[in-house]
Amino acid sequence: MSTSASVSFEFFPPTDAASARALDTAIEQLSPLCPTFVSVTCGAGGSVRSRTRDCVWRLQNSTNLTVAPHLTCIDSAPAEIESTAKVYWEHGIRHIVALRGDLSQPPHLPTPVGRFGDRYEYASELVQALNRLGDFEISVAAYPEGHPESGLSVDADVQNLARKIDAGAKRAITQFFFDTDVFLRYRDRLAARRVSIPLVPGILPILGISQLFGFAQRCGATVPPWLRQCFDGLESDPVARRVVAAEVLIGQLQRLRAYGVEAFHFYTLNRAELTLAACQALDIQPATKSTDKVA
Repeated sequence: MSTSASVSFEFFPPTDAASARALDTAIEQLSPLCPTFVSVTCGAGGSVRSRTRDCVWRLQNSTNLTVAPHLTCIDSAPAEIESTAKVYWEHGIRHIVALRGDLSQPPHLPTPVGRFGDRYEYASELVQALNRLGDFEISVAAYPEGHPESGLSVDADVQNLARKIDAGAKRAITQFFFDTDVFLRYRDRLAARRVSIPLVPGILPILGISQLFGFAQRCGATVPPWLRQCFDGLESDPVARRVVAAEVLIGQLQRLRAYGVEAFHFYTLNRAELTLAACQALDIQPATKSTDKVA
């Protein structure tokens, strides 16, 4: 087994002083592991996007981390998106996670005629636009179990990913999954289509049982029966839950590495503990030098 594993981390912008302190703690603990990059999520709405930019500038200015902001397109005008991308470029941001994003309108409501007339409807269109603006390193999303909102099949998602790659994407990061075979089958489908960009598994440490089921339901991720059974009877035992969560996480990483996976993207939820344990299992050691920027 190779010892050359690499990692990247996802964070979300804080919404108040307490969540800002939690993010600072996570950054302080995880930065010494020298991730390939750290991404910052972006939701719908101006105030949320503003928090994303604030978080990006904060990390860009106070650490030596490579920061990759999420940029979504479905509920934003192209001019607004391109303006944001240009500002990122001017401030030295070279890596973007380009996403379609979620509809702000509930999916059960009819889509107004012409809704996307002045919008990028697909992430592939956003990737094309970014490549026209600058030589960005662009990561995109992949859905080994199909996109939860579109209801498309896995094969349809493979075709959609191929379009994003043709548009210039350099890396695909998957939605989280708990059944490793789901990822491996998806990778096989990509190989059959001669897709050559890196496919990085998205890894979600399990911080809470109800949270796990909620995330899985919203994201269309399968929770295998064996995983449910692992947490049976542990609702009131947080110590046992953490032990089981660590065992599940490390077991998943070990199986992925056994099949040749050497890059991992962690959805940290701004918490470091389990991600630190995972990196330890991957034999990723903290750097001796600080990741803080030198004034």
